[in-house]
Amino acid sequence: MEQPDPWRPVRRGFLALGLIIVAGTFGYVLLGLSLIDALYQTVTTVSTVGFREVGRSTGAFKVLTMALILLGVGTLFYTLTVALETLVEGRVTDHLRRRRMSRDISKMADHVIVCGWGRIGRRAAHDLAAAGRQVVVVDRDASVAEADLPFVIGDATDDAVLAAAGLDRASTLICALTGDSDNVYLTLSARAMRPDLFIIARARVTSAEARLVQAGADRVVNPQAIGGSRVAALTLQPHVVEFLDVVMHDGSIEFRLEEARIPEGSSLIGRSIRDAGIRDRTGALVMGLREPDGTFVANPPPDMVLTAGQVLIGIGTPTQLSALGRVVGETGS
Repeated sequence: MEQPDPWRPVRRGFLALGLIIVAGTFGYVLLGLSLIDALYQTVTTVSTVGFREVGRSTGAFKVLTMALILLGVGTLFYTLTVALETLVEGRVTDHLRRRRMSRDISKMADHVIVCGWGRIGRRAAHDLAAAGRQVVVVDRDASVAEADLPFVIGDATDDAVLAAAGLDRASTLICALTGDSDNVYLTLSARAMRPDLFIIARARVTSAEARLVQAGADRVVNPQAIGGSRVAALTLQPHVVEFLDVVMHDGSIEFRLEEARIPEGSSLIGRSIRDAGIRDRTGALVMGLREPDGTFVANPPPDMVLTAGQVLIGIGTPTQLSALGRVVGETGS
């Protein structure tokens, strides 16, 4: 639903005031005043200043002056009143909104901070919010206030701004600022403040990827490189790519891809995939597995022994994947 424009009554008031001044000036010109004298007489009458009358006080002159006083003065006071009301109400509303948002952010934990309200940041923030994650957006441009998400206006490379966004309680930081140097500095600052934070950084050029990793980014995303690879994949295997898009993002089919990390104390530790009976107990299919050292195992064999820290990548319905998460999280007896 489109939000009403709070400045519309103000614009209408100024328009009406302008029309009254034009009409009054034209009327005085018809009564024999010069253009400048007619405008002077109209403005002094409407503004209630009224130094002196510059024309002869004939009956028509008096009638026009009274009409201007009744219409013009009322319109002027109305316009100034609604302008002041709109200005004060807007500032008060914005102040209250920011205070309420600060309180909401202070209560957040395990949320995602998205730094940069450009095309990458907007898409990431909206997708995360749609998936049910709590998101805080940080940008120095006041246009971020238009986002229907909690936000902090300020320089993301400033430690105080990151603290206001709840960096000490966040689970993930997305560095999507415009410049690579800003993202490198942001990554360094955030890593120094939170050594355990998961940081995803955007790189505009390939040469910046290594610097971002050295600065402490856990993952680096180059949109141009990903875009080129996607174009090539769509050329070679369009159906596979579109299927993965539907499974990951579209939501038009029931199946999803999700991950589940095996925690310390899980009942699955030391058991093979076959012995754990993951498929029988959950209905989800384990398509891949990531070792703690970062290596992937595609289509892991049934006799592969599970260990703490491994990440299972499963495919299935939301119910099946939810069951997979519960099974992975069960503690041993």
